[in-house]
Amino acid sequence: MRKDEIRSPEPEVRKPRGTGKTKEGPISKISNQIDVGRRTLIIGYGNPLRSDDALGWHASRLLAETLKGQNVEVITCHQLTPELAEPLSQCSRVAFIDADAEGKPGAIHRRPVRPQALTSSSFTHTCTPSGLLSSAKHLYGRRPHAIVITVTAQSFEFGHTLSPVVSATLPKVVEQVCNWLGVPQNKDAHKTGAYPAAK
Repeated sequence: MRKDEIRSPEPEVRKPRGTGKTKEGPISKISNQIDVGRRTLIIGYGNPLRSDDALGWHASRLLAETLKGQNVEVITCHQLTPELAEPLSQCSRVAFIDADAEGKPGAIHRRPVRPQALTSSSFTHTCTPSGLLSSAKHLYGRRPHAIVITVTAQSFEFGHTLSPVVSATLPKVVEQVCNWLGVPQNKDAHKTGAYPAAK
Protein backbone atom coordinates (compact mmCIF):
# COMPACT_ATOMS: atom_id res chain seq x y z
CA MET A 1 0.00 0.00 0.00
CA ARG A 2 1.39 3.39 -0.99
CA LYS A 3 1.63 6.24 1.45
CA ASP A 4 -0.72 8.42 -0.60
CA GLU A 5 -3.46 5.81 -0.29
CA ILE A 6 -3.73 6.04 3.49
CA ARG A 7 -4.28 9.71 4.20
CA SER A 8 -7.10 10.19 6.70
CA PRO A 9 -9.42 13.19 7.14
CA GLU A 10 -7.60 16.19 8.53
CA PRO A 11 -7.78 16.45 12.33
CA GLU A 12 -7.84 19.74 14.14
CA VAL A 13 -4.38 21.25 14.39
CA ARG A 14 -3.21 21.87 17.94
CA LYS A 15 -1.44 25.07 18.90
CA PRO A 16 2.16 24.24 19.85
CA ARG A 17 3.28 25.65 23.18
CA GLY A 18 5.83 28.42 23.29
CA THR A 19 6.25 28.83 19.55
CA GLY A 20 4.46 32.10 18.88
CA LYS A 21 1.34 32.61 16.83
CA THR A 22 -0.31 29.74 15.04
CA LYS A 23 -3.26 29.37 12.76
CA GLU A 24 -5.90 26.82 13.77
CA GLY A 25 -6.91 24.69 10.80
CA PRO A 26 -5.33 22.45 8.15
CA ILE A 27 -2.14 24.52 8.13
CA SER A 28 -0.39 25.54 11.34
CA LYS A 29 2.16 28.34 11.26
CA ILE A 30 4.94 28.79 13.79
CA SER A 31 6.55 32.16 13.12
CA ASN A 32 9.40 34.26 14.42
CA GLN A 33 9.76 37.90 13.39
CA ILE A 34 9.92 37.85 9.60
CA ASP A 35 11.68 40.02 7.04
CA VAL A 36 9.58 39.14 4.00
CA GLY A 37 11.71 38.22 0.98
CA ARG A 38 14.71 37.13 3.03
CA ARG A 39 13.16 34.59 5.33
CA THR A 40 13.47 30.83 5.34
CA LEU A 41 10.35 28.67 5.20
CA ILE A 42 10.21 25.16 6.63
CA ILE A 43 7.24 22.99 5.67
CA GLY A 44 6.72 19.73 7.53
CA TYR A 45 3.84 17.69 6.22
CA GLY A 46 2.16 14.33 6.69
CA ASN A 47 -0.67 12.74 8.64
CA PRO A 48 -0.15 13.03 12.43
CA LEU A 49 -2.55 10.11 12.97
CA ARG A 50 -0.46 7.69 10.89
CA SER A 51 2.59 6.97 13.05
CA ASP A 52 5.75 7.75 11.04
CA ASP A 53 3.81 9.89 8.56
CA ALA A 54 3.96 12.55 11.29
CA LEU A 55 7.75 12.84 10.90
CA GLY A 56 7.44 16.21 9.17
CA TRP A 57 5.34 17.61 12.03
CA HIS A 58 7.73 16.50 14.75
CA ALA A 59 10.84 17.68 12.91
CA SER A 60 9.30 21.05 12.11
CA ARG A 61 8.31 21.74 15.69
CA LEU A 62 11.79 20.86 16.89
CA LEU A 63 13.21 23.21 14.26
CA ALA A 64 10.88 25.98 15.45
CA GLU A 65 12.49 25.65 18.89
CA THR A 66 16.03 25.30 17.56
CA LEU A 67 15.75 28.29 15.20
CA LYS A 68 14.13 30.74 17.58
CA GLY A 69 15.51 34.20 16.89
CA GLN A 70 16.27 33.33 13.27
CA ASN A 71 14.39 34.70 10.27
CA VAL A 72 12.37 31.51 9.89
CA GLU A 73 8.73 30.55 9.47
CA VAL A 74 7.60 26.99 10.10
CA ILE A 75 4.43 25.50 8.64
CA THR A 76 2.97 22.09 9.45
CA CYS A 77 0.21 20.64 7.30
CA HIS A 78 -1.36 17.33 6.29
CA GLN A 79 -0.47 17.68 2.62
CA LEU A 80 0.90 20.23 0.20
CA THR A 81 -1.79 22.44 -1.34
CA PRO A 82 -1.80 25.26 -3.93
CA GLU A 83 -2.24 27.88 -1.19
CA LEU A 84 1.37 27.32 -0.13
CA ALA A 85 2.64 28.91 -3.36
CA GLU A 86 2.14 32.39 -1.91
CA PRO A 87 4.28 31.96 1.24
CA LEU A 88 6.89 30.20 -0.90
CA SER A 89 7.12 33.26 -3.11
CA GLN A 90 7.85 35.43 -0.07
CA CYS A 91 10.96 33.60 1.10
CA SER A 92 14.45 32.98 -0.22
CA ARG A 93 14.82 29.38 0.94
CA VAL A 94 12.44 26.55 1.76
CA ALA A 95 12.96 23.10 3.25
CA PHE A 96 10.26 20.47 2.81
CA ILE A 97 10.25 17.63 5.37
CA ASP A 98 8.24 14.44 4.92
CA ALA A 99 8.20 10.70 5.56
CA ASP A 100 8.95 8.36 2.67
CA ALA A 101 7.68 4.89 1.88
CA GLU A 102 10.68 3.67 -0.11
CA GLY A 103 13.95 2.33 1.24
CA LYS A 104 15.27 1.12 4.58
CA PRO A 105 13.35 2.47 7.61
CA GLY A 106 15.22 5.35 9.21
CA ALA A 107 17.19 6.28 6.09
CA ILE A 108 17.49 10.06 5.61
CA HIS A 109 17.56 11.52 2.13
CA ARG A 110 18.19 15.12 1.11
CA ARG A 111 17.93 16.45 -2.41
CA PRO A 112 17.43 19.77 -4.17
CA VAL A 113 13.99 20.60 -5.53
CA ARG A 114 13.70 21.74 -9.14
CA PRO A 115 10.58 23.43 -10.53
CA GLN A 116 8.46 21.30 -12.81
CA ALA A 117 6.67 22.31 -15.98
CA LEU A 118 3.29 23.79 -15.16
CA THR A 119 0.31 21.58 -15.90
CA SER A 120 -3.29 21.54 -14.77
CA SER A 121 -2.26 19.17 -11.96
CA SER A 122 -0.09 21.93 -10.48
CA PHE A 123 -3.27 23.61 -9.25
CA THR A 124 -5.08 20.59 -7.86
CA HIS A 125 -5.68 19.90 -4.17
CA THR A 126 -2.55 17.77 -3.76
CA CYS A 127 0.77 19.25 -4.91
CA THR A 128 4.44 18.36 -4.97
CA PRO A 129 7.41 20.49 -3.88
CA SER A 130 8.45 20.90 -7.53
CA GLY A 131 4.95 21.91 -8.54
CA LEU A 132 4.72 24.49 -5.77
CA LEU A 133 7.99 26.10 -6.87
CA SER A 134 6.62 26.43 -10.37
CA SER A 135 3.33 27.84 -9.13
CA ALA A 136 5.11 30.39 -6.94
CA LYS A 137 7.09 31.66 -9.92
CA HIS A 138 4.10 31.62 -12.27
CA LEU A 139 1.62 33.29 -9.91
CA TYR A 140 3.83 35.61 -7.83
CA GLY A 141 6.94 36.17 -9.91
CA ARG A 142 9.53 34.51 -7.70
CA ARG A 143 10.50 31.15 -6.24
CA PRO A 144 12.94 30.19 -3.50
CA HIS A 145 15.92 27.86 -3.43
CA ALA A 146 14.52 24.60 -2.07
CA ILE A 147 15.46 21.20 -0.68
CA VAL A 148 13.41 18.24 0.47
CA ILE A 149 14.44 16.02 3.36
CA THR A 150 12.70 12.67 3.74
CA VAL A 151 13.01 9.84 6.23
CA THR A 152 11.95 6.33 5.25
CA ALA A 153 9.10 5.26 7.52
CA GLN A 154 8.70 1.94 9.27
CA SER A 155 4.95 2.22 9.82
CA PHE A 156 2.02 4.17 8.41
CA GLU A 157 -0.51 2.41 10.64
CA PHE A 158 -2.87 4.40 12.83
CA GLY A 159 -0.97 5.81 15.79
CA HIS A 160 0.12 9.03 17.48
CA THR A 161 3.82 8.22 17.96
CA LEU A 162 6.81 7.61 15.74
CA SER A 163 8.49 4.24 15.52
CA PRO A 164 11.79 4.07 17.44
CA VAL A 165 13.91 3.95 14.28
CA VAL A 166 12.26 7.06 12.82
CA SER A 167 12.15 8.94 16.13
CA ALA A 168 15.91 8.46 16.41
CA THR A 169 16.44 10.40 13.18
CA LEU A 170 14.88 13.64 14.46
CA PRO A 171 18.13 15.18 15.80
CA LYS A 172 19.85 14.32 12.51
CA VAL A 173 17.09 15.93 10.47
CA VAL A 174 17.33 19.07 12.59
CA GLU A 175 21.10 19.06 12.17
CA GLN A 176 20.84 18.75 8.40
CA VAL A 177 18.50 21.72 8.16
CA CYS A 178 20.66 23.84 10.46
CA ASN A 179 23.77 22.98 8.45
CA TRP A 180 21.98 23.87 5.22
CA LEU A 181 20.96 27.21 6.69
CA GLY A 182 24.42 27.82 8.14
CA VAL A 183 23.11 28.52 11.64
CA PRO A 184 24.26 27.05 14.97
CA GLN A 185 22.15 24.25 16.39
CA ASN A 186 20.63 24.23 19.86
CA LYS A 187 21.78 20.79 20.98
CA ASP A 188 19.15 20.59 23.74
CA ALA A 189 16.14 21.51 21.58
CA HIS A 190 15.27 17.91 20.74
CA LYS A 191 15.29 17.01 24.44
CA THR A 192 12.57 19.50 25.27
CA GLY A 193 10.45 19.13 22.16
CA ALA A 194 10.81 15.47 21.25
CA TYR A 195 7.79 13.24 20.85
CA PRO A 196 7.79 9.72 22.33
CA ALA A 197 8.50 6.77 20.09
CA ALA A 198 6.21 3.79 19.89
CA LYS A 199 7.17 0.89 22.14
